[in-house]
Amino acid sequence: MNKIFSPLLILFLSFFAVSQVQAQFTRFPQQGTITFEKKVNVYGIIQDQMKRRPDDTFSKLMFDEYKKKKSQFEVVKSTLSFSKGQTLFTPVESSSTDPSSVLAVQQNNIIATNTLDGTSIAQKKVFEEVYLVKDSVRKINWKITDEVRNIAGYDCRRANALIMDSIYVVAFYTDVIPVSGGPESFTGLPGMILGVALPYEHITWFATEVLDQPVPADKMKAPVKGKPLDHKGLMGILQNALKNWGDASESLKAILL
Repeated sequence: MNKIFSPLLILFLSFFAVSQVQAQFTRFPQQGTITFEKKVNVYGIIQDQMKRRPDDTFSKLMFDEYKKKKSQFEVVKSTLSFSKGQTLFTPVESSSTDPSSVLAVQQNNIIATNTLDGTSIAQKKVFEEVYLVKDSVRKINWKITDEVRNIAGYDCRRANALIMDSIYVVAFYTDVIPVSGGPESFTGLPGMILGVALPYEHITWFATEVLDQPVPADKMKAPVKGKPLDHKGLMGILQNALKNWGDASESLKAILL
């Protein structure tokens, strides 16, 4: 019996030893910069809008012309710097001379988040105004699953949630980066979020590169420009400004995400 099981025991112990060594040498970055690509299915957004106006033949003709000139997907970039529990989400300015007219494509938020005390400072450009929103981070009731996906070289676990009462969110996070942050205002998982998908809103954010390197303190400064208010105050301003727009839900979603 011992002769039969000894090789198996040796194999098991060898595997265990290798696993322990690998675990000891796994880096758990405390600082770094992540590059994200935000991808928007513009056709999908326009088609959803048209479904609410099935008799609008003019819009259908305009959409046909739009498809001849514009691609289905628009991609914009952003960075997320992180250092010791602090994160700073910053859009990368597009070099395009033809900015998108679709609100969901536009990136108007600079967000500094303190993941340790659960607060954030968000500079939001809303039409012609700039607001500085200081408040607690959004509370998201995540449900973690067993699904795993590799993003930018990191194995990430999937989590699902519902935000703003109706927006279904799929996120992928890695606990190898022990910071509870993510792109835009997506936080609250036991590790860094490297991927977010809003399937019914036709929007995704996925990391394309993670640089594990120190971030200078001056690169982590929170935004300071804008009219100061909290999330409730911003909601009041938006609802008042959009009350005559008919169905303004799409605009609210794009601004508040």
